Amino acid sequence: MSALLEVSGVTKTFDGFRAIDDLSFSVNEPELRAIIGPNGAGKTTFMDLVTGKIRPDAGTICYGDLSRDLTKMSEAQIARAGIGRKFQKPTVFEDQTVEENLTMALAAPRAPFAVLFRRTDARVAARGAAARVGLEDRMQTPAGVLSHGQKQWLEIGMLLAQEPRLLLVDEPAAGMTSAERERTTEMLVEAAKTRAVVVIEHDMEFVRRLNCRVTVLHEGHALAEGSLDHVCADPRVIDVYLGRQEAADA
Repeated sequence: MSALLEVSGVTKTFDGFRAIDDLSFSVNEPELRAIIGPNGAGKTTFMDLVTGKIRPDAGTICYGDLSRDLTKMSEAQIARAGIGRKFQKPTVFEDQTVEENLTMALAAPRAPFAVLFRRTDARVAARGAAARVGLEDRMQTPAGVLSHGQKQWLEIGMLLAQEPRLLLVDEPAAGMTSAERERTTEMLVEAAKTRAVVVIEHDMEFVRRLNCRVTVLHEGHALAEGSLDHVCADPRVIDVYLGRQEAADA
C-alpha cells in the first residue's frame, strides 16, 4: 500500500473556534479507514477540507502521487481527480429510476451526443454498478420508493460508478436496519479492496464490523489511531468520547 492522502499540519478556524487544529494523518491506497469522535471533533470539517468546500488556514492536503495539494484546487477539480463524497442524507433523483440515477453518475463524457451514442454501454455499466450495491433487481424502480437503506446504497453506487480513488462516506449506517447495516459493511469492505474508503461513523458496532484502522478526532486533531480495540482502551479516548461504561461495552 502507498499513501494516497496526506494531511499535514492543517488548521481551520471559524469565528475564533478552531475546528481543525494542526491535524496530520495519512490514508493509504487501498485502505478502509474509520474516523470517530465526539460531536464537534472536526469530522465534517475534515471532509469539507478534503473536497474543497472550505480552505484551511494553514497546512497542506496532498493527494495522488502527493504532488497535488488539494488546498489549491477547486471543488470541481478535486471531484474530477477522483475524490467522491457521500453525505449522511442520501441525495438521489427520486423521480428517476435506479438505472437512470446510475447512468447519470457514470464517469464519462456527458455531452448530449456522447450520451446518445454510449446509451448501450451506459446501460451495461449502470447494471454493473447496481450489482455492486445489491440493486440489480430494482433497475426500473423509481428511487423515491426505495427504502432509506436502499437509497443510501444507490448513492454509494452512483459514486462508485465514477470510479473514485478516494471515497468519503458520512455515517452510512444511520437509520438503517440491522440487515441493511450488515450489507453496507460488506459493500464498503469490498469497495476498499481497490480504493481508499474513509467512513465517518458514530455506531461503534458498525465500526467494529468494518474491522479496519480507526482514527479518533478530538478538538480538531488526531487523538489516537489503531485498531478499534486499541483506541477504545486509550484512557484519553475513554475520557473524551466513550465514557467508562461505553468503553467496557465496546
